[in-house]
Amino acid sequence: MLDNGFPLATESNILKELIKPPTILRTVVNTITGSTNVGDQLPTGQLSVVPWRRTGVKYTNNEAYFDVIEEIDAIIDKSGSTITAEIQGVIDACVKLTGMPDLTLSFMNPRLLDDVSFHPCVRFKRWESERILSFIPPDGNFRLLSYHVSAQNLVAIPVYVKHNISFRDSSSLGRFEITVGPKQTMGKTIEGVTVSSQMPRGVLNMSLTPSQGTHTFDPVTKMLSWDVGKINPQKLPSLKGTMSLQAGASKPDENPTINLQFKIQQLAISGLKVNRLDMYGEKYKPFKGIKYMTKAGKFQVRT
Repeated sequence: MLDNGFPLATESNILKELIKPPTILRTVVNTITGSTNVGDQLPTGQLSVVPWRRTGVKYTNNEAYFDVIEEIDAIIDKSGSTITAEIQGVIDACVKLTGMPDLTLSFMNPRLLDDVSFHPCVRFKRWESERILSFIPPDGNFRLLSYHVSAQNLVAIPVYVKHNISFRDSSSLGRFEITVGPKQTMGKTIEGVTVSSQMPRGVLNMSLTPSQGTHTFDPVTKMLSWDVGKINPQKLPSLKGTMSLQAGASKPDENPTINLQFKIQQLAISGLKVNRLDMYGEKYKPFKGIKYMTKAGKFQVRT
C-alpha cells in the first residue's frame, strides 16, 4: 500500500517481524535493558518475491487447516416465505508448513462463488481460467478469501419458526406461542439457538413456559430472550404462555419480530465443498484438515 508516496507493509506476518508482539517476558526484559519491541533487521520476506511469507520457516509438525465459515442473513415473512436471504462466507486458514510450499485448493462447486475477494497470495489468473485457488500461503493465520452468495435460489433456510402471537382489543391478556424446528440442514444438528424479541410497549409482563432451555423477560426494556440450546427434531422446543397487557390500551399496530441466533457445525449452508488440497514444492506429507460452520447473522422472522 502507498500512503502519500511512502510504501507501507500491511501483511501481519511482516509487521510481527518488524515489531514483535508484546508478551509479559518481553515487557520485563525491555524494562530492564531499555530496549524496545522493534526488530533490528528488515524482515526476510520483504526482500523475496513473496513478501507475505518469511523465509526459512521450519516446523516439526507440518499442518494446514481451513475453516469455511458462513453467516446467513435472512428476513422471513409471516407465512414462512423468504423475503431476502444472503450468505456472507469466509475461508480462514492456519498454515504451519516448512519451507516454501505451493498449495492448490479446488472446490466441488466453485460456480457458487460469484462475488469473491482474495488474499494477495492467490494467483488470480488461475482462478479465472480454472476456478482453482493456487497460492504460496503466508505463515500462520490468515483469511484466504471472503465471498457473498445472494442468489435467492441458492440460499437454503435451515430453521423455521411457528408462531401464534395474539393481542385482543378489550382483554388484558394476550396469547404467545412459538416453536422452533430444523429445515434443510442435511441431517446436521442446530445448536446454540437463542431467540429474542422486542415486545410492544403495552406488554406489562409475560408468563411463559419453555419446553427446554431458559427464558427471561425484562418488563422495563420489554425484551424477551429464550436460550434454547440444541434442537432435537423428535421433540421440537416451544415457548408458550400468556402476556399481561396494559388495561384500556389499544392493540399494537404490528406484531413483534423474532430474531434468531444459531450455529450448525460441519455444514456450509450454500453447499460449498472443498474437493482437494494439494501441495507442491516440498517433499514431506502435511496433515490437512477442513472444517465447515454455518451461523446466523441477522436472521429475522416477522409475525
